[in-house]
Amino acid sequence: MNQKSLASLIADLRVSIIEMLHEAKSGHPGGSLSAIDLIASLWFQEMRGVESASQLAQERDHFVLSKGHAVPALYAVLAEKGFLPKDELKNLRRTGSRLQGHPDRVRMPIVEASTGSLGQGLSVALGMAMGLKLDGKKSRVFCLMGDGETQEGQIWEAAMAAPKFGLSNLCAIIDANNGQIDGPVSQVMPIEPIADKWRAFGWHVLDIDGHDLGQIQAAYAEARTRAEAGSTQPVLIVARTVKGKGVSFMENQIGWHGVAPKADEAKRAIEEIRNGNGGNSK
Repeated sequence: MNQKSLASLIADLRVSIIEMLHEAKSGHPGGSLSAIDLIASLWFQEMRGVESASQLAQERDHFVLSKGHAVPALYAVLAEKGFLPKDELKNLRRTGSRLQGHPDRVRMPIVEASTGSLGQGLSVALGMAMGLKLDGKKSRVFCLMGDGETQEGQIWEAAMAAPKFGLSNLCAIIDANNGQIDGPVSQVMPIEPIADKWRAFGWHVLDIDGHDLGQIQAAYAEARTRAEAGSTQPVLIVARTVKGKGVSFMENQIGWHGVAPKADEAKRAIEEIRNGNGGNSK
């Protein structure tokens, strides 16, 4: 899929996020909108063996959404690829639905890990990457984290372990939108200089605009090229994003971390997305 087609598709995915959150009357728009460019670029351009539900390969790439509250973005992508009916998106957060407010591996096996208790996803992804390496598999593992989540100690334990075991098949991504439920990350518990810290732990780090589709794909391609060339370093992509990207009254507003839009707000948000470029800078 070329960048223009992907940008148009991502605009549709942003609309789906707004619609399902409004229908559910709860959920997390801010982090879902900041992460959708990163997730969609992975599933539609980079990940191997997940072309569609009917073409799901046994030896495929894997994805762990560590920031589980952004799962509406993942559901929108999975529906577009045919892993669930689009009509099912309206069941987000309903009692008995498999579309829980955080990923549920038991109810939806295409979801690689049940996440939501922040700080655990990278450890899960690390274990998966280690297992694949020990089995001689060429599949890769991607893990999307929130920047506030990297305040957790377990993240740094995994950050130490991945270089030690030479997990070049592991690519971690930080959705660095500088927002968490209690306020700006830079005020709650500063993490900068985040890129330098991960480099010091032995990771190959790329620092990009997380809404520039060209930069996103170039970063994913570099991670793949390094793995194929025999590098022993895991890759971290620090993706600088905007919380609530694509909707003016949600952008950089902590209040939209976990509040669903009302009818008039959803209508306005969808109009903005439709009249803009979906939030992508390229």
